[in-house]
Amino acid sequence: MRKNLFVIALLAFASTGHAGPREDALRVVEQWSKAFADADVDGITGLYSSNALFYGTLDKSLTTQPADIRKYFERALFSGRPRTAVLREHSVSVLSDEVVVIAGLDTVTGTRDGQVVSAPGRVSFVIQKQPAGWKIVHFHRSPVPN
Repeated sequence: MRKNLFVIALLAFASTGHAGPREDALRVVEQWSKAFADADVDGITGLYSSNALFYGTLDKSLTTQPADIRKYFERALFSGRPRTAVLREHSVSVLSDEVVVIAGLDTVTGTRDGQVVSAPGRVSFVIQKQPAGWKIVHFHRSPVPN
């Protein structure tokens, strides 16, 4: 009986697949994009570590406080709606089983005067496995230079 339970557990594990650090980190970025599009301030800020380093697209200084990251998204997500943020070309570097870097190009869209506007950008995430799950510990986004 025990042998059968082990085989069933092993088959269940194999059939669902095991996500590794790369997949786990990319899932965080997917959640980030969804929360951005949904204007879900709680959802997006909940993805950040309490000690995250944050450079928003137009920020002139580094943000290090969760309350300030929240203020940033309260301003950003409630203007120009509907909005989207889509990671396009990107590279993933798995530094360890607990730290992953994702860097690439994205496109953020919003609405201004009834017209959709898009802003291509350069973006980087450092995502770390913490006791509370995978969290963003560093974020930087800047416009693509002309």
